[in-house]
Amino acid sequence: MSKTSAICWSSLPQGVAGRKAAENVIKMTPGPTRLAISHAADILSTFKLFLRPAIEKIVIEMTNVEGVRHYGQEWKTMDVTDLHAYIGLVILAGVYRSRGEAASSLWNDETGRPIFRATMSLGKFRTISAVLRFDDRETRPARRITDKLAAIRDVWDKWVQQLHLMYNPGPDVTVDERLVPFKGHCPFRQYMPSKPGKYGIKLWVACDARSSYAWNMQVYTGKPASGAPEKKQGMRVVLEMTEGLRGHNVTCDNFFTSHELGQVLLKKKITMVGTVRRNKPELPPALTATRGREVFSSKFAFTQDTTVISYMPKKSKNVILMSALHKAAEVSTGEDKKPAIILDYNANKGGVDNLDKVTGT
Repeated sequence: MSKTSAICWSSLPQGVAGRKAAENVIKMTPGPTRLAISHAADILSTFKLFLRPAIEKIVIEMTNVEGVRHYGQEWKTMDVTDLHAYIGLVILAGVYRSRGEAASSLWNDETGRPIFRATMSLGKFRTISAVLRFDDRETRPARRITDKLAAIRDVWDKWVQQLHLMYNPGPDVTVDERLVPFKGHCPFRQYMPSKPGKYGIKLWVACDARSSYAWNMQVYTGKPASGAPEKKQGMRVVLEMTEGLRGHNVTCDNFFTSHELGQVLLKKKITMVGTVRRNKPELPPALTATRGREVFSSKFAFTQDTTVISYMPKKSKNVILMSALHKAAEVSTGEDKKPAIILDYNANKGGVDNLDKVTGT
């Protein structure tokens, strides 16, 4: 029995071995969608699939409003060509690894790069940088009362909508957190000592485990306005990040994994594999105990639709995983005798971590 006596686990498999056909049938073709393929002819057209005219319209309109407010009649209206030029220079600065380099050095006649001077003057670049906006600053305070992301909400939501339309994830999806390094002023900036950047903005991400394509993202803006901590946050995040998926398997870590989450996902025809914290009340005490167990040994517990494994990678230390995908006590033939659940988890857990690497370079 589980610690709360709410779940009765068995030491014998209760279901049919292998993937459950009812849950793991994907009706979408993995990879770029037909819409993406039909519109992606070269680098520029592919880029425009994500920076849509609706997004450009918001940025141009709000920047011009701020420009007039700041400079008055001296403001020269920014158009789509100016915006493209500005974005291009920002991307080029990243390509040249110029983060932290003074803008004046990029425009320097001797040490700079000609393309920066040829595109626009340094003065114009600085002016756009000063007034670039994604919303109306005058109405922001009222919106920020209920939405901490008010400054970029419209643009962010349109961006995330495009992610769904451009790519279909494969059978395995990873849900995890990632930290975008940032040390500027932000009311919901996070400190995460385990991350390389330590300070930044935390995102919840669902991505394809194979390609690391970010299929869905959500900015974590801290505690709700009420100040009370959010209950079952991990469960809420996974359910929102996987909205629209069907037939997939979700891999997540112990912040998200729970028996309740697995049950809700199964109703949506989605399976789950994830590590579990030892103090979870749904676990039977027999699986959390390590005394007297041999290294590389495994203990299994089953219900009709869920499997839990307790594996001993070293003496006095066990790793616990829960799966709604695996139905049998399968163990590898290698020297370490790793269960199939752990092998599948290891193969798919790094989708978001690899996303950090590819965006970092």
